[in-house]
Amino acid sequence: MKTKEEKLKTPNIVVNKSLNKFSGINFFPERLKKANELLRKSGLPKIDN
Repeated sequence: MKTKEEKLKTPNIVVNKSLNKFSGINFFPERLKKANELLRKSGLPKIDN
């Protein structure tokens, strides 16, 4: 029995250039501060390769 080969479909993503004005702005500075504190205390998980 033959099977059909399926082509991989990659999505085309178009980003509106008007969103560039938001680049580098922290919308939730208090949450970012809390997340950085948690990472500083616990550290990143170890990954076994």
